[in-house]
Amino acid sequence: MAIKKFLHTRMRVNDLELTLKFYREALGFAVSRRNTSPRGAQLAFLAVPNSDEEIELCQMPPGAASVQVQPDLMHLAFEVEDLEKFAADAKAKGYPLSDGPTKTGSGSLIAFLDAPEGYEVELIQKAR
Repeated sequence: MAIKKFLHTRMRVNDLELTLKFYREALGFAVSRRNTSPRGAQLAFLAVPNSDEEIELCQMPPGAASVQVQPDLMHLAFEVEDLEKFAADAKAKGYPLSDGPTKTGSGSLIAFLDAPEGYEVELIQKAR
């Protein structure tokens, strides 16, 4: 038996609407679909540009334990064409970089944005 295809990554959030706003405004992602799970969780799937994979955001029903993301627990990483331009655009929308840009040993530039709930988003401009 073998895995056929990677489909999505699920992240629990406390405030689905705030998190969706971040991914739409800061990163330009579109919501591909929304639904309620059999357990009553609100789900939203984000289409990842130039990829078949999606990001699933999940807000559990009222009364569920709050999400507490530990520092450096995980992050999502996305390639950008021009990190400086991307960062300026994100800052103008109210989403300044939380770290970087930093040049890596390979010559790439990396930076981070803080998403709601404490998740990080890494932005990578590959070395030219």
